[in-house]
Amino acid sequence: MGQLFSDTSKNEDNGDLVSSFKTYFKNFKIENKIISQETINLIESYLNKGNLHEANSLICDALKNIDNAPINIAVTGESGGGKSSFINALLGIGPEDEGAAQVGVIETTMKRTSYKHPKIKTLTVWDLPGIGTQKFPPKTYLEEVKFKEYDFFVIVSATRFTKLELELAKAIEIMKKNYYFVRTKVDFDLDSEKKTKPRTFEREKILKLIRSNSVNNFRENNMTVPQIFLVSNYDLSDYDFPVLMDTLIKDLSAQKRHNFMLSLPDITEAAIDRKHKATQQFIWLEAFKAGVLATFPIVGILTDNDVEKLTEKLNHYRKLFGVDDESLEILAKDCKVSVEKVKEIIKSPHLLKTNREETLGETLLKCLEIFASANGGLLATGLYFRKTFYLQFYFLDTVTEDAKVLLRWAYSKK
Repeated sequence: MGQLFSDTSKNEDNGDLVSSFKTYFKNFKIENKIISQETINLIESYLNKGNLHEANSLICDALKNIDNAPINIAVTGESGGGKSSFINALLGIGPEDEGAAQVGVIETTMKRTSYKHPKIKTLTVWDLPGIGTQKFPPKTYLEEVKFKEYDFFVIVSATRFTKLELELAKAIEIMKKNYYFVRTKVDFDLDSEKKTKPRTFEREKILKLIRSNSVNNFRENNMTVPQIFLVSNYDLSDYDFPVLMDTLIKDLSAQKRHNFMLSLPDITEAAIDRKHKATQQFIWLEAFKAGVLATFPIVGILTDNDVEKLTEKLNHYRKLFGVDDESLEILAKDCKVSVEKVKEIIKSPHLLKTNREETLGETLLKCLEIFASANGGLLATGLYFRKTFYLQFYFLDTVTEDAKVLLRWAYSKK
């Protein structure tokens, strides 16, 4: 789970608050922090001065900005380059799912088309028409597709990047926007080579050749060679898709980083851990905000309203990590087993089940006892967190482990 609490004493002075805040965020690399270092320093400054209300207000604003910050991703490339499949990969959905970009059809993109992420409502992926068509000539392309609205551009190709696409990259750079070259369908290239040259086939040698050809593409046009990502839209855990996601996370602003990390598909345990860290920070900041003005422990009984909100939180985490009922049904169908069989190997679907002798509130308090025993007690810091926040941490840990269990299980079935 990672360190939630500092080892400071239970004193209620401002130094203890600052120490707790500093210690917590020291555990995260810069690219994994969901608030900027500047904001962290400012909060610490207010806490040092004893200005708890300003610190509280700043955390409130940061959380609100994180929740509402729009993320707009532009994807462009020639017809047949795997653009639609790449968009679906970013959205974490298949070609037959609702809201997916159409795959395997004749190029019909004559205007920019938006695709909303099914779980992260602030994230939109834009399918842009290829540059150089009659309606989108090179000179006016960026203006026509409203380039100012995007956080970054992804230029996709299944072969060589065209002269116009390279010129587009130069123009994007001049406009001080980030762009990323993605070479798709490397799995198709490898399969083709393996079929035609089974005795001499060497996977790494072919990948090196594909990358080398792309590099030469830039050099021939007198361009600085950028990082080129080799991707299979149907095997995201292989090749460079995880590296691309890491790069995008590092390049995004801190306030947009949180929701982008939550949007990523659970293709590796590292991706799941990153999503866990992002969500954990959000819960911790909410708990810190609620506890920073408290002068006595707020660890009383759970109200009916608490129970209702906790149920909503658990369902939210299950959906984010792909272990909600709908996702489990899809996985069960893909693996040709019953959904009951899938639920047997994970814990989160059963957390809120009660027996006849106890209420849901009592069941949640049992969960709290489990969490406390695993973390050395509840008040391991000078801060006073409500029981509801401790339970959110417990739910998050459980759902995270469930996602990893299902990932391993799905791979074993393949």
